[in-house]
Amino acid sequence: MDKRKKHFAKLRAGEIRRKPQTKAQKRNQMCTYLKNMANYKHSQLKKTKLGAEEIRRKPPTKAQKRNQMSTYLRNMAGYKHTQLKNKSFEEIQMLFDKEMKRVNSFVPMDSEVVEGSGKKTESSRKETVSKKRAGEELDEESVKRQKLEDDAEKAELQLCLEIVPRDDEAINVESLATKYPIVDWKTHILTEDKMYYEIIRADGSTKFYKIFTAMLDDFDRQDVLDLYRLVKERFETTSPEGYDRLLWGDLITLFEPSKEDEFWKAQQDYTLISWRLYDSCGVHVLLMDTGITTYIMVEKKYPLTPEMLLRMLSGKLEVDRECEMAYELLRFTKS
Repeated sequence: MDKRKKHFAKLRAGEIRRKPQTKAQKRNQMCTYLKNMANYKHSQLKKTKLGAEEIRRKPPTKAQKRNQMSTYLRNMAGYKHTQLKNKSFEEIQMLFDKEMKRVNSFVPMDSEVVEGSGKKTESSRKETVSKKRAGEELDEESVKRQKLEDDAEKAELQLCLEIVPRDDEAINVESLATKYPIVDWKTHILTEDKMYYEIIRADGSTKFYKIFTAMLDDFDRQDVLDLYRLVKERFETTSPEGYDRLLWGDLITLFEPSKEDEFWKAQQDYTLISWRLYDSCGVHVLLMDTGITTYIMVEKKYPLTPEMLLRMLSGKLEVDRECEMAYELLRFTKS
């Protein structure tokens, strides 16, 4: 019995849905729309007998216009309700017209407007293309000219370079990449004329060198800095003696050059034998005829006289291989 009732109820519901709306139902739907979307009030619609088309054609009242303009200004121009609620219709109208004028006069940044017509003319388009091509050609010429100048400068600098590979065994690149920092050093004296420096690293490994120059073949910049720090700390309260004084003097000349040092004062008395760059640590070395060796950082200025700089450039810079650091050092020396 329940199933039978549900079946007939379903049929009646379908007939009701298919039944065309009455005039009253249509009027209620239109009034609801006008109240929600067009800001009409219930009092304006409840007694009217106008048809739907006539209601749509009816001009909005002043209050409706004010509401519409205020809604636009709040949503599109960023105005707040407190800024608009006390303004008159004329003030709201002025703000709305100003905003619409701004919107209508908007021009995209990537478009070109021809004055008076608002359209991009063919002549202006061709002129723009011509200017663009001229700019590209100018850039290409500038690049070519710069490349020629760079090539000419590099050829001139190469005349001051001499590639002199080391005679000893090749450096183990893998060991350089994985080596540990220097944590200590010792001086061992075997006889009156024989000695060596022992460099100790954090992993316990050690290596022996006769002179500081030999260390530069294996050191990077951080190794040089670490050794300088360790030597300076050891001799803060005591004075170095013997071979320790040689190492200490080489590092002081490298890191703390002074015009009062004997070497810088007597440069004119020395003859330059060789000038070599150790690019792994950024240090270049001057060897004099008296056996004096001077260590210099590539990026730092030292009290070298113009005569000594000229001797350096005339004698050529020895390098293991051609590298950008060598060219930078030559430019720095010439300047």
